[in-house]
Amino acid sequence: MANEKNLSFRVLALPAIAFMTAIARLEVQNGDKLPKTGSFVLTPNHFSDIDPVIIGWSVWKLGRVPRFLAKASLFRVPVLGWALRAVRQVPVERTTRTSGPAAISAAHDLAASGEGVIVYPEGTLTRQPDLWPMRGKSGAVRIALENDLPIIPVAHWGTQAILPRWSKKISLFPRKTVHVSYGDEVDLSDFRGVPLTQGILVEATDRVMTAITGLLEDLRAEPAPAERWNPADHNQTEFGAL
Repeated sequence: MANEKNLSFRVLALPAIAFMTAIARLEVQNGDKLPKTGSFVLTPNHFSDIDPVIIGWSVWKLGRVPRFLAKASLFRVPVLGWALRAVRQVPVERTTRTSGPAAISAAHDLAASGEGVIVYPEGTLTRQPDLWPMRGKSGAVRIALENDLPIIPVAHWGTQAILPRWSKKISLFPRKTVHVSYGDEVDLSDFRGVPLTQGILVEATDRVMTAITGLLEDLRAEPAPAERWNPADHNQTEFGAL
C-alpha cells in the first residue's frame, strides 16, 4: 500500500481535490469498511458523470488509491489519456463484444498486485427515473470471485446537485454536500470455489445491487422501488461492457 500513492497520482490528485473541495463538501460514513490494505472490488451506484471524481476522492481520503474501469474513449483525449495511463486506470471499450474479457483481465492484474479496483456494476448511468440503482451486470462479481477478493458496496447521494444526469453543466455555487456511505463486504462465500455459471453470476450481482440500494435508501431516507429497473423492459438502450 505504501507505493500506491506514487508521484504521478499525487501530482494529478492535488488540483482535482482542490477543485472539488471548493465546490463540494464530502461527508463519508463507515469509511472503515474499505480495506486498509490488499486488493478489493468497490461497487458504487452511478447517476452522474462526476460520480467517479467523488468516489475517487473518498477512496483517496481513506488512504487508498482509486483505480477505475474507465471508458476507453477517455484514453484517446489529449493530456487526459496520458494522465489516465500514468495512474493505471483500466480502459473499457463499451461497444465491442471483446471489451468485457479484456477489461476483466486488466482488473485481474491490478488485483494480483494488491490494489483495489472500482467497478460500476450498472455499467453506465442508471436509467431509473428517480436515480435508484438499476439492474447490474456481472463484471464486478466475476472479478471478485475469480480473484477471491472482497466486494465492498458503496453509495453516494448529492452529486446530482453538482452535475445532473446527462448534463454537461457543473454547478459551482453554492457549495454542495455529497454523502458517501460504505457498506459491509457482500457475502458471496457460497459462490466461491465453484464453477461460475450464469445463474450464479446473476444471483451474486443481485446481492451486490441490493447492498448498494440499501445504503442509498439510508442516505436518501426513503425506500427504493420494490422492483429493480431493467432498461430492456422499457425499450431503453444502454452501454457498458461489464
